Amino acid sequence: MGPKTNESAQFLSPDGILCRMHRNITITAILMSLLGLSAHAQTPLTHPVVSLDPTFAKLVSPDARLETVARGFGFTEGNTWVQHGKTGYLLFVDIPANNVYKMTPDGKVSIYLKNSGQHPALNGDEMMHLGGLRDNSKPRTDPEFRQFINIGADGLTLDPQGRLLLCTYSGRSVVRLEKDGRRTLLADRFDGKQFNGTNDVIVKRDGAIYFTDTWGGLRDGDKDSYAGLDKNGVFLLKNGKLSFIVQDMPTVNGLALSPDEKTLYVNSGRSNIIRAYNVATDDSVSNGRLFIDQSADKTFGYTDGMRVDSRGNIYATGPGGIWITSAGGKHIGTILVPEKASNLTFGDPDYKTLYIDGSTSIYKIRVLTPGLTCNSCSPPQ
Repeated sequence: MGPKTNESAQFLSPDGILCRMHRNITITAILMSLLGLSAHAQTPLTHPVVSLDPTFAKLVSPDARLETVARGFGFTEGNTWVQHGKTGYLLFVDIPANNVYKMTPDGKVSIYLKNSGQHPALNGDEMMHLGGLRDNSKPRTDPEFRQFINIGADGLTLDPQGRLLLCTYSGRSVVRLEKDGRRTLLADRFDGKQFNGTNDVIVKRDGAIYFTDTWGGLRDGDKDSYAGLDKNGVFLLKNGKLSFIVQDMPTVNGLALSPDEKTLYVNSGRSNIIRAYNVATDDSVSNGRLFIDQSADKTFGYTDGMRVDSRGNIYATGPGGIWITSAGGKHIGTILVPEKASNLTFGDPDYKTLYIDGSTSIYKIRVLTPGLTCNSCSPPQ
């Protein structure tokens, strides 16, 4: 699967309205105008970097280029860099294909894990309920437009032992892939009620696991007769004990931890907000508060995947691409992406390449400050 370039900046919004990123009247476009930039001229692949604060120049070069490194997938998610000796590789999910893929630095893509959704043999009734129906964010008039069932896994991460953890999404569980290939079920229910769509997962350096549960694993979401828990939220799994630690958000999606692991960031998905919580020494959380609200920008895109860099800046998917927010909650820049961005990770041996899941494609862009691909995986010093 060789790299191809996709110059299109068209999207199908959730309500079916065909949008073009460069024609939306948004906060991003207004700020670009104030900076003397034309939103039409600032096409995502040739000029993807939008600086909103002088400090942003220390993070991403203004002339950095966004490259398409792989395309032709259904819906990409969960990308995670795995350092291996002096090199490494990228893992990512294609949810409707139900596979985890491996991409090596030379751009070669291969199947790393099949049946990522961890489904047993399903009967006909179960097949009508599991896996939310989605499209690949292409216009309906585009030959590449597809609708599909999200039957595969979603979020991926590594634990301190280097084992892969998977949110199986429509499999409604969190699973660990052992070194010998066996899969260990870590959690699939709370208080006897099954999860509805495990979405994102992160691990602290002490081995504590945080993950989100959403409605996305069910065909009819919260109205599905197969629904288990009656609300979304964030869970903590530590020493075999499962706790429901964030219950004050109607919807949840992506997670990230600050470099010192004293702050947990949780985003809301389509509501486009990120909240922050204090993390105690026992890994519980408190003092939930609004960190940033992206909802005023109506460009297509929403909060989903998140990562932090070594300076504590938060890189999160959002309207138009990747929003970079300082640890103080200020939006300091955006990396425009020509498809709806769903996730991201820092990679390459120096952790200065940002890999982005863009619905049907994988993109990359070089940055100046190394990131954290996962909290249990420290970047080079």
